[in-house]
Amino acid sequence: MDYKSVMARKSEILKGSIGIDFTRFESGSVAFDYENMMDSIGYSFEEIQNIQRGLGVGNTPLIELRNITALARKCANQPGFGARIFIKDEAANPSGSFKDRRAATAVYHAKKLGYKGVAAATSGNYGAAVASQAAAQGLGCIIVQECFDSRKIGQPEILEKTRKCEAFGAEVIQMTVGPELFYKFLLILEETGYFSASLYSPFGVAGVETLGTELVQQMREITAREGKPRDPDAVIVTHAGGGNITGTARGLRRENCNAKVIAASVNLKGLHMASDKDFNRKSFTTGHTGFGFPFATWPDRSDMPRSAARPLRYIDRYVLVNQGEVFYMTELLANLEGLERGPAGNTSLCAAFSLAQNMREDEIIVVQETEYTGAGKHIQPQLSFARQNGIEIKFGDPADEIPGQNIILPEHPGKISVREVDLNPMRKSLIRNTLSRVESNLTAEDISFLAAETNRDENFIKEQVRQP
Repeated sequence: MDYKSVMARKSEILKGSIGIDFTRFESGSVAFDYENMMDSIGYSFEEIQNIQRGLGVGNTPLIELRNITALARKCANQPGFGARIFIKDEAANPSGSFKDRRAATAVYHAKKLGYKGVAAATSGNYGAAVASQAAAQGLGCIIVQECFDSRKIGQPEILEKTRKCEAFGAEVIQMTVGPELFYKFLLILEETGYFSASLYSPFGVAGVETLGTELVQQMREITAREGKPRDPDAVIVTHAGGGNITGTARGLRRENCNAKVIAASVNLKGLHMASDKDFNRKSFTTGHTGFGFPFATWPDRSDMPRSAARPLRYIDRYVLVNQGEVFYMTELLANLEGLERGPAGNTSLCAAFSLAQNMREDEIIVVQETEYTGAGKHIQPQLSFARQNGIEIKFGDPADEIPGQNIILPEHPGKISVREVDLNPMRKSLIRNTLSRVESNLTAEDISFLAAETNRDENFIKEQVRQP
């Protein structure tokens, strides 16, 4: 039962807890059959839609933010600019986020196979989604959360999600920050025989595809009523572990939508997510660079032998916003549109507000999700907690914000600005991480696989492989 032994049994434990033998997709080297793995869940796209609809998941409204769009146009530097901004209001799902789409198919499948319960390791909204779906299916539920630093002090947002999970009847196991989270999760799966409702399973990511198809269909309906149906020009997605980007982009492709897929994360540069010191010096528990960068450059760091979330396959552009800007945008959404929503979706909305100012007025940008808000997710407890941890809060230029030292709220909405991320170093990092885990030379199949992983051609891969 020691750490090393349990982690060595990871594939065996997961095979019994999810019913997928991941070894049958392997080539014996770098490549694996990703599309075949995604199809292994045994449900067609139409069946997933029907499962979600039967559970009250999906078919959420697409809302135009007319007042925020008007403000973006005022802040734009040139006339005729300021794209229309829409949001897909995923807070309308049963547990209050798009994560219900990820949980619905997994929990449904667990019920179908006769499992007595489901388990997930997550500190985010996914725990509430799994707990909600388990309650609907009459199954037991255990959620393992990374909640505390070594002083047993927990972040308000995570503790809010604890309350949400418990409200749905789940047992929540709270842990301190460190590498023990997945170890404990594997032990629970082995001891209970519960189904692994992992964020990174094919069940979870396939469930998000409905989000992408819905927003395209709704946009076509809205614009058809205006005289001419059209697709969005850009869809912006809050990026953490990569499942949101992956599922949404795959859904867009199902509808033959060529919208640019833009990832957005909160900049937490300099803070380490597994650091006891840094854990409570950040004000965002997901949708930040602490997850966005490492999960993009090594997707298989998750609790699955092969993660279904492969973000670099789908990202066209990656931008960052700062903590203070997202807090400001949360207030802006409530004050201007009468919509009180949580920080995850507002990360994308913050980026959309900046990006819209450099797009023409006849263009459309869609923020593909919102999330519920609650006592621990509100701005006031988050900022109060930051002050208690020695973080300076002030108004000014967000460009001067230093994660872990201060949070700077924009002194004017025109100060909100995205920072571009060069994707090529991330692609190169993924290739290096892959090469460090193989001893043999890459095959032609491996080269083709890495080209798909990085959304680049095979010559790009071969050039990187030749690098010393």
